[in-house]
Amino acid sequence: MAAENSKQFWKRSAKLPGSIQPVYGAQHPPLDPRLSKNFIKERSKVNAVPLKNKKASSFHEFARNTSDAWDIGDDEEEDFSSPSFQTLNSKVALATAAQVLENHSKLRVKPERSQSTTSEASVNYKVIKSSSDAQLSRNSSDTCLRNPLHKQQSLPLRPIIPLVARISDQNASGAPPMTVREKTRLEKFRQLLSSHNTDLDELRKCSWPGVPREVRPVTWRLLSGYLPANTERRKLTLQRKREEYFGFIEQYYDSRNEEHHQDTYRQIHIDIPRTNPLIPLFQQPLVQEIFERILFIWAIRHPASGYVQGINDLVTPFFVVFLSEYVEEDVENFDVTNLSQDMLRSIEADSFWCMSKLLDGIQDNYTFAQPGIQKKVKALEELVSRIDEQVHNHFRRYEVEYLQFAFRWMNNLLMRELPLRCTIRLWDTYQSEPEGFSHFHLYVCAAFLIKWRKEILDEEDFQGLLMLLQNLPTIHWGNEEIGLLLAEAYRLKYMFADAPNHYRR
Repeated sequence: MAAENSKQFWKRSAKLPGSIQPVYGAQHPPLDPRLSKNFIKERSKVNAVPLKNKKASSFHEFARNTSDAWDIGDDEEEDFSSPSFQTLNSKVALATAAQVLENHSKLRVKPERSQSTTSEASVNYKVIKSSSDAQLSRNSSDTCLRNPLHKQQSLPLRPIIPLVARISDQNASGAPPMTVREKTRLEKFRQLLSSHNTDLDELRKCSWPGVPREVRPVTWRLLSGYLPANTERRKLTLQRKREEYFGFIEQYYDSRNEEHHQDTYRQIHIDIPRTNPLIPLFQQPLVQEIFERILFIWAIRHPASGYVQGINDLVTPFFVVFLSEYVEEDVENFDVTNLSQDMLRSIEADSFWCMSKLLDGIQDNYTFAQPGIQKKVKALEELVSRIDEQVHNHFRRYEVEYLQFAFRWMNNLLMRELPLRCTIRLWDTYQSEPEGFSHFHLYVCAAFLIKWRKEILDEEDFQGLLMLLQNLPTIHWGNEEIGLLLAEAYRLKYMFADAPNHYRR
C-alpha cells in the first residue's frame, strides 16, 4: 500500500492548492493580443453575471478551467495535439484572459507609428529566442501573413520581444557595457580574491550590489562555503570535492534502475526538459544528462526530502555561472560538446556542491508537507498586511489566498517570475546576505508583490488576479530593476526583521 501511495504521490499532489504549476510565466513569450479579439464578446457576457455567481469561483475551479502544461500528465507519449488538450479553457477563463491581456496591453502600448511602419511590423512580427533564430523568423514571415490572425493591422505597434533576453546581458536597462566605476569594482574583487586569505566579510559587502561576471564563479564558490578562504588550499579542495562527487556517481547512479528509486528518477527525467524550455542550452541532451545526475545524487543523499519538483530550477544559475568560466560568448546558445571532458566534469561537480550548500539552508521547504514554505507564505501574508493594507484587503475581498501564488515564489525562489539573468544577479545578493535564501527572500517577495500594487488593484475578480500574479511582465527586467527591488527589500528588512511585532496583528 505504501509503495502504491508513493507511486501515485505526484498525481495526487498535482491538484493541491499552491502545488508547483508552471504557467505562462515571465520567461515565456507574451500572448498575442490579436488572439484575444474573438473573446471580447464573451467578456461582456461575464460582466453581466451577478456578483454572487462570480464570487463562487474558487481556486480549484480556476485551476480546472486553465490550461496548464504540468496538468496534462506524466506520460511522455501523450498526444498534445489531440482535441481534448485544445479545449481545456472554459468561456469564463478565456474571457478573463482577454481582459487581463487588454489591461496589460494598455501598460505596454507605444504610440502608433506611420502606416508603413505598422505594415512592416506586421510582416516581421515574430517572437524570437535569440539572434541566431532571426533568420528562422524571417523565413516564416510569409506563413504568418497567410494566417488570418495576423491580418489585423489596426493594432498598435508593439516592440519585438525576445523570448529569452541574453543571459550574459547584465545591462538590460541600457547602461554602458563597462563604466569606470565597474572597472574599479572589478579590480577590488580581484585584489580580495588574490589575497592569501580572502576577507569573506569584505567580499560579501562588495558582492551585495552585484558581482562582476569575470569573477562571479570563484566568488560564488567562496560565498557558498564550497571553497576555503585560503588560496593555497583551494586547488586541493576543488580536486577532492570533484572526485568525491564522481565517486557518488559510481556508487549510486546505477541504482536509478532499481524499483525503489524508479519513481524518483522518472520524475526527474520528466522535469528536466521543462527546465527553462525556451533556452537552447538546457535542451541539449548532454546538459540534461548532467542535470539528471546532479538531481538524482542529491535526492539519494537527502532521503528526508528526496527530489521535489522545483529543485530542478535551482541547478540552472550555478550551471550557467560555472559554464561562463570557460565560455566568453553568450551561453544560451553555446554547444557544450565543444568543451573538454575535464571542463564538463568540473562544471557538473561544482554545480552539485553549490546547489547542495543552498538547499542545506532551506531543506524544510522540501520535506514532507513543505513546512518551510507554509511558514514563509504565512509570514508574507502578515508582512503585506502591515506594509500595504489596501492590497491585502483587495486579496481578501476577491478570496485570493497567498498560497495560491506565493507557493511558487518560495518553492522556486522567484525563478519562474524573473528572467534567468535577473535570478543570477539576485543570487549575488542572496549569497552575500546572512541567510539570504531562507530569510531575506521573504522581504524580496514582499517588495516584488507591492511593486505590482497598481496592476493588482486594477483587477476586480478572482481569475483576473490569479492570471496577473502568475504572468507578471518582467521579460525586460535587468540589473536596474533588480537593484531597486533589492533596495526596497532591504528597507523592509531593516524595518521589520528585528521588530517582528510590526507585522503581527
